[in-house]
Amino acid sequence: MPGMKVTLIATTAMGLEAVCARELKALGIDSTRVFDGKVEWEGDLTDICNANLWLRTAGRIYIKVGEFKALTFDELFEQTQDLPWEKWIGPKDRFPVSKVTSRKSELFSKSTCQSIVKKAIVKRLKDAHGVSHLPEMGAQCAVRIQIDKDNVTLSIDSSGEGLSKRGYRAHMDLAPIRETLAAGLILLSRWRPEEDALIDPMCGTGTILIEAGMIAKNIAPGLNRSFAAEKWSCIPKKLWANARQQAKLAIKQDVEFRIYGSDINHTALSVARKNIALAGLDGIYVQKLPVQDLESRFKKGKIITNPPYGERLGDKDDVDALYEDFGDVVAENFPDWHTYIITPHQDFEELFGKKATRKRKLFNANIRCDYYQFY
Repeated sequence: MPGMKVTLIATTAMGLEAVCARELKALGIDSTRVFDGKVEWEGDLTDICNANLWLRTAGRIYIKVGEFKALTFDELFEQTQDLPWEKWIGPKDRFPVSKVTSRKSELFSKSTCQSIVKKAIVKRLKDAHGVSHLPEMGAQCAVRIQIDKDNVTLSIDSSGEGLSKRGYRAHMDLAPIRETLAAGLILLSRWRPEEDALIDPMCGTGTILIEAGMIAKNIAPGLNRSFAAEKWSCIPKKLWANARQQAKLAIKQDVEFRIYGSDINHTALSVARKNIALAGLDGIYVQKLPVQDLESRFKKGKIITNPPYGERLGDKDDVDALYEDFGDVVAENFPDWHTYIITPHQDFEELFGKKATRKRKLFNANIRCDYYQFY
């Protein structure tokens, strides 16, 4: 059973697909297929455990049950019923059809697709398990339907809560950036903890700082949380236990890093300190400091930040002035540092006073942003 082959899907924010594929390669998975918003690969049950525990930029890990073309609701029912749902869903498990997307398809009614897929799975499970009733009182195996140009992909969510839920944010969620995106910003910067200091001068509640600390210490981001698939009878408990034990052993206990944050919001900094403590990351320091006073004793490093947008400050003039001051400080006090900034502001480079070496389109929640990279 542990060696059973399965197709896995890691969903990602748009723009982070290649980063996620690179993470999978670090886990020993070389053959990946990269699409918009997701990465697929062929794996086994152990990969379900490791992907959930280790992927920093993935939103969820899905198990692809089947893929087919359907032009009618009858075809959708018949081909859904033909899939081996009983391999994953036990006779007592819950299997809500919780996510449905349909794009450029004859099957455009999401609610009808949802109902038909549910009925087809019920029929298959009753026949396969030899029962007349499915109580749906056990583990959750949430089903996702994706239809794109009449091509249907059916999968099961192994993660449960999104993988951005690391377990260290127990205090007053003020974070304007998801943990998965924060990790992506750091990985895109190619930050080297053993060589470079890292500063976030507009750190808010500390998400970028914490993700950097976890990367530096090689802490698996999912180590302090649980996953839906841990309760599935089809995955032996010992696989999860072994994966968690290996993740604990992989933590670098004696690593030294230089991670600093600052902000002018006293409340946010208080939350940041609590979150840093919850993450078990001694050695990350934050202070109340305006951007205009930013400096460092280190000759080189990386500045990675998610500065306030108009939505956060509420005044475009204040945002523009902040970006101008930030550009002046970086030019004067950090001439040999690399700087990375994510913002939706279309005039950022002009305000910052410098053209980015590279910029990458990313999404912070539903806000389309650019990730400006100054080398």
